[in-house]
Formats: sequence, structure tokens, C-alpha cells
Amino acid sequence: MFEHHNTDKTLKQEYPCQWIYKVIGKCQDCVKKAVDEISREKKYTISVSNNSKNGKYCCYNLELTVKSEEERNTIYTKLKNNVDIVMVL
Repeated sequence: MFEHHNTDKTLKQEYPCQWIYKVIGKCQDCVKKAVDEISREKKYTISVSNNSKNGKYCCYNLELTVKSEEERNTIYTKLKNNVDIVMVL
């Protein structure tokens, strides 16, 4: 029988690490420009993930190295608050 006594449900992530954000927007060029402005001081890769069924939304995978949880959350917040980005996962 397995007993698990750890009640801490938070994920322990070691930094620095590679992180992937899924970035969704309506305009491909606008999303790419926003990502470039937000990530300009970091080396990153961006690749097409999926487009919506009707082509209204485009989806990208943004992959980069983050040095800390604070940096990861800051990038997420900047992406989420950009007017050209509809959603960040």
C-alpha cells in the first residue's frame, strides 16, 4: 500500500528552465510583433501551433528560458495584458 503524506500541492519547478507559453491572437503579424517586443532581450523561438476552425484566431508556441518564477510570471502578465493577444496559456 502506498501512503502519500505530502499535502503541499504546488509544483516545484527548478530554474532556469525552458518554458512554453501558448499565445493566441487574431492577427498573426500583431501577435509576432507583441511577442518580439515583450521578449526582445531574450532568445526565443515561436512556432505556429494551430489556427481556429474558421481562421479567426491564430495560435503560437513561444518557447524561451526563464530564470525564475518571477520572470515567468512577468512574461505571462505582459503577454496577457497586450491588446493584440487574446489568450495566454
